[in-house]
Amino acid sequence: MTGKFNVYCDESCHLEHDQQNVMILGAVWCPLEKTKKIAQAIRAIKEKHGLDQDFEIKWTKVSPGKLDFYTDLIDYFFAELNLHFRALIVADKNKLRHEAYGQSHDEWYFKMYFTMLKAILRPNASYRIYLDIKDTRSAPKVRKLQDVLCNNAYDFSREIIQKVQTVRSHEVEQIQLADLLIGAVAYANRDLSSSSAKLQLVEIIRERSGYSLTHSTLYREDKFNLFRWTAQELDE
Repeated sequence: MTGKFNVYCDESCHLEHDQQNVMILGAVWCPLEKTKKIAQAIRAIKEKHGLDQDFEIKWTKVSPGKLDFYTDLIDYFFAELNLHFRALIVADKNKLRHEAYGQSHDEWYFKMYFTMLKAILRPNASYRIYLDIKDTRSAPKVRKLQDVLCNNAYDFSREIIQKVQTVRSHEVEQIQLADLLIGAVAYANRDLSSSSAKLQLVEIIRERSGYSLTHSTLYREDKFNLFRWTAQELDE
């Protein structure tokens, strides 16, 4: 795979003490030259369902009244050959033992980000990586993440990973799509069932992808790639 690609990243429950066991890091990516076309197509789906173009797609907004809209988005993702998804699933953060490995939670987090992205990155291509802006720590986080990614990819001249930048999710359709897909994977891995609409979307994604959403796919799976990471058990 050669050329230039945009990678849109998001995350679910990445904080150390957020009372959630499952963490998901995920990314939607597409060729740079297809970015505008894809964004326009997603906005057209919004308009088809009577929503403003600036309506923000979010997993937390999934409801029975908008089920058809979100189903159309999932159908579009699987039909559009230029769209791809990758997620890393941390099955149980309670098993993390950072002190045993001489690392902080933040250091581990950046390692996991590289682990999530490394299946996407190719040495003969270039990437611009965009993250949803979360808080006031975003700027140093972005600098650190680019350093970690470039060092781990031996990309010291930054020819592969050309940019890591935060964006506002309500302005970028591909980030919104990443939020939706990550939310579905998280819902499946937390074994939740409180929302019939969310359950239906999870089942649609399972059917379209051919995967359970709770196990790793083959490493080279190109459309809907999942990696389930489990903390190594340590002897007491």
